[in-house]
Amino acid sequence: MIGRLAAGCEIVARQRSEALAKWVQAGRRDDLTGYRAALGPAVRLVLLCAVAYGVLAVVRAAPWLMWLFAGWWLRAAWRATRAPGENVDEPLDDEPDEPDVEAVVALLFEVLGDRDRVHLSTVLAHLQKEGQCEGWTVADLRARLDALGIPVRPKVKVGGVPTRGILRADLASHFPGPEMPPSPATVDAA
Repeated sequence: MIGRLAAGCEIVARQRSEALAKWVQAGRRDDLTGYRAALGPAVRLVLLCAVAYGVLAVVRAAPWLMWLFAGWWLRAAWRATRAPGENVDEPLDDEPDEPDVEAVVALLFEVLGDRDRVHLSTVLAHLQKEGQCEGWTVADLRARLDALGIPVRPKVKVGGVPTRGILRADLASHFPGPEMPPSPATVDAA
């Protein structure tokens, strides 16, 4: 349960920060150049800071409001990590089974095919094509992989585009299978 809430908190924080960043960036004007084009994002950032300061002032004046915020945050975190098809209104006591790490690693090797690296967006597209992970973002997938201990690199270059992804070498060294010999570091550690 704690692991699910921790992963959910990470997902919710990432989703909220990405949404706010997109909102600030949307203020940029393409019809202007120079500093004038950047005035929109600057104004939105100042407005965002003013709202944050206002919320802080309200919470300082009425600290009990923080409990409402904490309850909302935990509920959002719990819902962010629900399994596909899981009832949203089910009680918090029923925790879904954690996915099998070996099955996830096998799926990643399947998506890798004969390549040595793959973007998380490609993995997510494969999963969604199979009818899984509907409504997930790459950030959601990354949080789930991190929770399972599967290494994700921040900049994996595929087709000249660097973004989050997985390397075959990382998977092979962390999860040696029967067809792969263990890495020398694993043998030395034993």
